[in-house]
Amino acid sequence: MSISEVAYQVMWNRLISVVEEQAQALVRTAFSTSVREAGDLSAGVYNDKGEMLAQAVTGTPGHVNAMADAVQHFIRRTGRQNMFEGDVYITNDPWEGTGHLHDITVVTPSFFDGQLVGFFACTAHVTDIGGRGFGADGNSVYEEGLYLPIMKFAQKGEVDTTLIKMIRGNVREPDQLIGDIYALVTCNLVGDRRLSDMMTEFGLTDLSGVSDFILTNSHTATLACINALVPGSAEGAMRIDGYDQPIDLKVVLTIEKDRILSDWEGTSGIDKKGINVPLVYTKAYACYALKCAIAPDIPNNAASLAPFEITAPENSIVNALHPAPVALRHIIGHMVPDTIFDALDKLLPRRVPAEGAGCLCNFQLQIRPRRDAAAPADARNAEVLIFNSGGSGARPSLDGLNATAFPSGVMTMPVEATEQVGPVIIWRKELRAGSGGAGRYRGGLGQNMDVGVTEGHEFFLQAMFDRLFHPARGRHGGAAGAPTTIAREDGTVMRGKGKQFIGHGHYVKMAFPGGAGYGRPEERDKALVRRDLAYGYITAEQAAEKYGLGAAEIAEILQLSEEGADF
Repeated sequence: MSISEVAYQVMWNRLISVVEEQAQALVRTAFSTSVREAGDLSAGVYNDKGEMLAQAVTGTPGHVNAMADAVQHFIRRTGRQNMFEGDVYITNDPWEGTGHLHDITVVTPSFFDGQLVGFFACTAHVTDIGGRGFGADGNSVYEEGLYLPIMKFAQKGEVDTTLIKMIRGNVREPDQLIGDIYALVTCNLVGDRRLSDMMTEFGLTDLSGVSDFILTNSHTATLACINALVPGSAEGAMRIDGYDQPIDLKVVLTIEKDRILSDWEGTSGIDKKGINVPLVYTKAYACYALKCAIAPDIPNNAASLAPFEITAPENSIVNALHPAPVALRHIIGHMVPDTIFDALDKLLPRRVPAEGAGCLCNFQLQIRPRRDAAAPADARNAEVLIFNSGGSGARPSLDGLNATAFPSGVMTMPVEATEQVGPVIIWRKELRAGSGGAGRYRGGLGQNMDVGVTEGHEFFLQAMFDRLFHPARGRHGGAAGAPTTIAREDGTVMRGKGKQFIGHGHYVKMAFPGGAGYGRPEERDKALVRRDLAYGYITAEQAAEKYGLGAAEIAEILQLSEEGADF
């Protein structure tokens, strides 16, 4: 049967809608707030070779681009001869999955008329996987939680109940975790049903034709974008906080015919604590940065990712080998795009944004009944993971976004959803005035957040912050964003990473970093400066020192703002 290109394009669009429905099924059925509220997940459909054909819009590039490699590991480990209808495969292998034990990947083979035609895969971050808990304190991956090698969660529709018992016996939140695994299984089943409907509707017996159409066109279009660039090479670098000592990220970016090379030679070596990054995660975010800058309109799949080649020395911090601790691989991995952009700005000026907060401003609370005195009868243990964002960097022609995660795209959790899952009180959560770097285009604002627990509880804070000592850098004359700060309510300064005890009746005050500015502040439209001051985006001091407003004008703007004037 001859199928037209128009029909194949319709099928391609249908596949994108199939995987989006797959992802939304995961959002609706997941137990963890990290999935339901923050969207820390991915979903995709693959051909029978394990090549990604389409990804859901909902999800994170770290997950989906790492998962692009993962399905072929599942095929290799399981063996095609051992794949049957009704099978479900599972892993949280950091090196064959998505970078750390707290991400569970589920892969389901898709059969049509008894023949294997492809795969569905999805990943979600889980709140707890045992071990030390989600944090940077582990000295090896063995301390960081329960390891699940690539294995069958179900065979021919029969769930492995022994596996479930082992998982439940090794984690702090067994009902939540098992619920999340079943949500992952369910979302793949939704995708599989919709694919079967599509194949029946279009009279397909396999996905070979539409697969070739998608991959050929995506590859051709990506090469056209690359070959339209002037060949060349440039270095990019960034220094960030690290755990006990600063980390240097270095990359040499080379544009050649039909490919772009990203070589991380010279980057800091492996760290003794859990901030190391498996190469699969480095590749995920390096490819994402390059696609955003060079081929943003081309759908993300195996073929559009292929021209971006990523290399790094073994046991550098961006290519950590087993058994390195990797729990907080996002701390470094989320800084990869800004390092790429530092090099890319030298090759393609005025195309990429200034630096932003980079890594998510996450923290996890391990809550327990108070132990310094009698606890109330209803006091309980709980694990509460809270996702937050600093500001993104200003762009070549637009301000940065406030409290928006780039590059991860993970959403900030609502206060109400967080307080519902545990005995947590969020005393304050608001935009952090003045945290965006000054510039012709202003950096996005970070947030202020004060967090404690309810009466009768105490807690450990697992801090997962960066940018305390190395704030986001401006571009082309823009100013740096504000750094991260963290302290107890009495002013005692806390560490940016690691497990720290907060006693009964105390709480933590956090200020998340701002994005950097782009272009010289004196070039900013004065009407925008007045608006920013009126809205509280910048302080009176910034208005005077960075943007040149006079004292009388500042006082007038603040007075009009209090009176509700429109700016």
